[in-house]
Amino acid sequence: MNWITNFVRPKINSMLGRREMPENLWIKDPESGEMVFHKDLEENQYVIPSSGHHMKISARERLKFFFDGGRFETLDNPKVVVDPLKFRDEKRYVDRLKDARTKTGMDDAILNATGTIEGLPVVATVQDFAFMGGSLGMAAGDAIIHAFDTALKKRRSLVLFAASGGARMQEGILSLMQLPRTTVAVDRLKEAGLPYIVVLTNPTTGGVTASYAMLGDVHIAEPGALIGFAGPRVIEQTIREKLPDGFQRAEYLMDHGMVDMVVSRLELKATIARLLKILMKEPVTAEEPEPEILSPAIAVAQHRPPA
Repeated sequence: MNWITNFVRPKINSMLGRREMPENLWIKDPESGEMVFHKDLEENQYVIPSSGHHMKISARERLKFFFDGGRFETLDNPKVVVDPLKFRDEKRYVDRLKDARTKTGMDDAILNATGTIEGLPVVATVQDFAFMGGSLGMAAGDAIIHAFDTALKKRRSLVLFAASGGARMQEGILSLMQLPRTTVAVDRLKEAGLPYIVVLTNPTTGGVTASYAMLGDVHIAEPGALIGFAGPRVIEQTIREKLPDGFQRAEYLMDHGMVDMVVSRLELKATIARLLKILMKEPVTAEEPEPEILSPAIAVAQHRPPA
């Protein structure tokens, strides 16, 4: 019998106590490998201070950072039929939905809310990539349309944060039908003369980029966001050519006219507030300089040619 091991050490351990280290206390920067303290990262809106890399964030966190004082009122999404095709691959679709709801605390990939940014009342729609890749199905389509209907009813601007892998394969053609349905909702908002601003986050791909995500008055992208229809690997395999560096990234798309602005998450709220004031023809104070990059939509609103 080892007296030290069996008697002394347990008493020392019980006296000092044993504290478990949280797994997410430190987060690794995917670009530089630097370890960042979780609390510091949260205070910086999940933007790595040294590299500027934008981490994925949940829908509720995004709304908290976006609205004044972090205060907003969520909208109840319409109820739709669950698993209309009785789809099953490796798992049943209903089981995948159950897992995603447990993981995210959301009914589906879309979260709608109303609130103010710098005093301006807006409706915000956020896709949460954590919910089945932010895929677009019937529930998500109805939720997006509900947000547009709310903006029309309240006469408010709509800001949409897109993050998606595309249409939801488990719902087949019913998922693809959401593309024209949401497009009609966008047209109705524009006919009413209300601004529609899209923020493209990492990643925004598939059918979402073939519908509402590319129909905004102004398109803003977060730095480094992957934006496109098919992924780079699929395109390379199809055309059998090497793609340029940074292809389908936010900066590349802005250089080639697909995106109006690339804006850091830290400056996103102030930038959108200035844009909405311009589009709604409201006065912009001296403390609020106009955006440096002038998109065609902003140029039309100001009746002058783009830079």
